[in-house]
Amino acid sequence: MQKIPVVAVVGPTASGKTALAVELAIRLNGEVISADSMQIYREMDIATAKPTPDEMRGVPHHLIGCVDPSESFSVARWCELARPIISAITDRGRLPILAGGTGLYLDSLLGGLQFTEADADPEIRSALQREYEEQGLDHMLGVLRAVDPESADRLAPGRNPKRILRAVEVYRETGMTMTQLNAEQSAAPSPYAAVKIGLYADDRAFLYDRINRRVDRMIEDGLPDEARRFYHGERGETAAAAIGYKELLPYLSGELPLEDCAESLKRSTRRYAKRQLTWFRRDPEIRWFAIDRTPFDRIADEAEQLIKERIYG
Repeated sequence: MQKIPVVAVVGPTASGKTALAVELAIRLNGEVISADSMQIYREMDIATAKPTPDEMRGVPHHLIGCVDPSESFSVARWCELARPIISAITDRGRLPILAGGTGLYLDSLLGGLQFTEADADPEIRSALQREYEEQGLDHMLGVLRAVDPESADRLAPGRNPKRILRAVEVYRETGMTMTQLNAEQSAAPSPYAAVKIGLYADDRAFLYDRINRRVDRMIEDGLPDEARRFYHGERGETAAAAIGYKELLPYLSGELPLEDCAESLKRSTRRYAKRQLTWFRRDPEIRWFAIDRTPFDRIADEAEQLIKERIYG
């Protein structure tokens, strides 16, 4: 079976993925599919850095703002939504271009997923640890049994807290049970032929400065008001993990000035960017471009040429 050509523009937050994906879509008759675990939610616009209409430049975008924040979301659900969109874009004679920094989503869709303990989301892990400490192992075993009875039956006799929490963690992170995840990894080869373009900065301070300036713009654009509305509404577990809101809670409650919370948000975002780079660096198929050494137009030119060579021969 002939594989479906797709492009994936990856990298850490604030590296310019959206701008490059849009530019490539214009040059190559493409449409953009967001691979961001938070841009999927409605109303969470500023905190998730959703592209504005001006930034989209008339290019169709998919999987942005289509899920209510009260719903929990998973990589399995995202893949279910992304696959028919890719097929529809291809049927229109256009090129699907995935753009985003959620490595677990991209690896799950494109194949080669190896979800290890080191890849776990620290927010989900911390929340699970608190839940275990407050409610005990029997409660956590019951939580696991509700979503993954097979793993619960296997782990109940030994009552190993670490293994039980890990099984719950896998489900909350991926939307799949341990059994399903193992089966997915050994399933048929990926139907996609992906050209992967990665953005990074040789000088990490260059990327961190971009992150800091982005946070400053978010604050100016009304992030505190968006955070206040977010906490007054219903929100699911996945949306509640979004960077950009919890860091402002001390300001919203009157405990700290906005400046201190903005610095906390910058630190959280820089740490997230570091985790993103760690994830993507494992993939030998990514062709990397340094945004601090190469002008944007040159990156776009070289990426376009690479895509044409790989997809169109």
